[in-house]
Amino acid sequence: MKKKIFCLFFKKIDDLQKFQKYPGIIGKIIYKNISEKAWSMWIKKQTTLINEYKLNMNNKNNIKKIEKYMITFLFKNKKII
Repeated sequence: MKKKIFCLFFKKIDDLQKFQKYPGIIGKIIYKNISEKAWSMWIKKQTTLINEYKLNMNNKNNIKKIEKYMITFLFKNKKII
């Protein structure tokens, strides 16, 4: 049986992610509050954004930009830290 959490993205009980998929404090918050399904949706959106804006994930500014998009997407502009 999969562990469950209250997913802040869907605002309902859903499956916990199998492991923390993003590093640091933000990653811990995502792991504890975002479901596997919501994370999968983010990965698809992230791919679209990287391609659409031609972001280079070796560039620190582009990494910060995609991180801001991620927080906005997953938490809908709620202050998480």
